[in-house]
Amino acid sequence: MIAPVETADMPASQMETLDAFHRGDFFLVQPRKGHRAGMDAMMLAAAVPSGFSGRLADLGAGAGAAGLAVAARCENANVVLIERSEEMADFARRSIAHEANGRIAGRAEILVADVTLTGRARQQAGLADRMFDFAIMNPPFNAGADRASPDALRRSAHVMEDDALFERWLRTASAILRPRGGLALIARPQSLPVILAAMEGRFGGACIKPIHPRPDEAAIRIVVRATRGSRAGLSLMPALSIHEADGERFSAQTDAITNGRATLFGD
Repeated sequence: MIAPVETADMPASQMETLDAFHRGDFFLVQPRKGHRAGMDAMMLAAAVPSGFSGRLADLGAGAGAAGLAVAARCENANVVLIERSEEMADFARRSIAHEANGRIAGRAEILVADVTLTGRARQQAGLADRMFDFAIMNPPFNAGADRASPDALRRSAHVMEDDALFERWLRTASAILRPRGGLALIARPQSLPVILAAMEGRFGGACIKPIHPRPDEAAIRIVVRATRGSRAGLSLMPALSIHEADGERFSAQTDAITNGRATLFGD
């Protein structure tokens, strides 16, 4: 990681850090407080095949970690970071403009829009039908009853507004993807029934990757990848353990995946 970027006259609410991802392949400007990107974003980005070539939508992009990670790994990918918060979108703008990101800057852009918009409002916001080849999403999947952060930006990125959240996000993903377009999302395991129900009639061929903190512990995340319009069945993939059996070190597979040296589904 890079040391935080601060100035003496900067108000506390605007303090930020400049962080290295993928072992310095790209950098992210993000708030010191509030929602900060980490392993979830890197796992999500790793669900996109290495050979992906086309236009990708990062829905609810925040500062842009997942989308920029795809751009850094997939040299023929063009990414659109879609974020409703002007404040978070500004962090993404500064990330793209940072001199260390020159290799990917020309293949990344930002769209300030609400993912949950529908119909004409969605299209007028810039999310037209069938304009993307792949969509990734890390929706705010914590329940309102969970411990919510007092920080407004962090809370909006983490806490689910209501039970229909996945339905709204997946409806938009289905609309903006071209036929046979790809989808990947990360969520908690308990959300799987709702996710599969929202995919019904829109996405098929779902591959579910459980992510466990350690080999002998229950999964804490799932990554689901599917194809728009596919009629293929569901597959449960081999699980990924974040740590080695000793519980201390990251597994070699986790290290490679989160640093852009391997993909989550092996392609």
